[in-house]
Amino acid sequence: MFWSALSAPDPTTEPVTLDGATQQANNAAGWVEENWSVWLSVGLRILLIVVIAVVLRTVIRRALTRLIARMNRSAQAVEGTALGGLLVNAERRRQRSEAIGSVLRSVASFLILGTAALMVLGALNINLAPLLASAGVAGVALGFGARNLVTDFLSGVFMILEDQYGVGDSIDAGVASGEVIEVGLRVTKLRGDNGEIWYVRNGEIKRIGNLSQGWATAGVDVQVHPSEDLDRVRKVIAETADAFAKDEPWNELLWGPVEVLGLDSVLLDSMVVRVSAKTMPGKALGVERELRWRIKQAFDRAGIRIVGGPVGAGPEAAADPTAGMAAPSAYASATSPQSVSASPIPPPTNLAK
Repeated sequence: MFWSALSAPDPTTEPVTLDGATQQANNAAGWVEENWSVWLSVGLRILLIVVIAVVLRTVIRRALTRLIARMNRSAQAVEGTALGGLLVNAERRRQRSEAIGSVLRSVASFLILGTAALMVLGALNINLAPLLASAGVAGVALGFGARNLVTDFLSGVFMILEDQYGVGDSIDAGVASGEVIEVGLRVTKLRGDNGEIWYVRNGEIKRIGNLSQGWATAGVDVQVHPSEDLDRVRKVIAETADAFAKDEPWNELLWGPVEVLGLDSVLLDSMVVRVSAKTMPGKALGVERELRWRIKQAFDRAGIRIVGGPVGAGPEAAADPTAGMAAPSAYASATSPQSVSASPIPPPTNLAK
């Protein structure tokens, strides 16, 4: 019954004649013949746009990848030299180059594919004005909604491009301080002094103090007794510093001679002599400790007294003659009010009579 209903002709439609079918076929063939050249030209144009975009994107991405690989190879080659550890950090250079390469590849792909998509829509005679207006409104809304994310991303890009810090650097970022173990486009990872790991958003970093760039200053304050001969003190410190600068491995850590700057302060019980030296970044604390150690040993051998009394084989300080004296007392005077009040009252003389 179902098949009979399907096969039954519809009484409301006119029967299709041979002439009518021929006329419809001729009209369709004519319409295709009139528009096939337009279709072909549009199709070839779209195909050409897609092929050029894909080839250009592939070429640019490969060129950026080769450039990043060449930068990494040059960093590894420099690291293998004698001064490689001072001039470059391979891991820092690798992460920085990879981050820059990732940003450049993403920007190149977005520009090429976005331009190709707009050209394809233009080839299809699609009005791009409403689309561009909608994209602009969506971009503004996204910028307001994700402004913190955009701020973090842009801050990370400029930090990497300007090479403000890298892996292995010791920095003070304001909100946290420590050694940089990873640099990202949105977050910087730091390891603190106690081993904790800080995740700092790049947009929150307002100022950065890099303690690993350039050089550091090692400063030692030597406190000696005010009666010591300053020329002799200077001579002992200078000889100790010269010997210190020639020993391994301190001669590689020092970037200049150890200088005796002179008296930093003069007090009643001490004199402070300032000693300073330029060192490798991050090595100032170790240089200060070793320099203090050697100066102390040199003072012991030379008999130079530091604050607090004699040192080593130096002469003993004379005892203070007033140290064993008692403090003055009001009872020492017989006429003082305290002595009068503490004296026994004598008996009246008229009672004996």
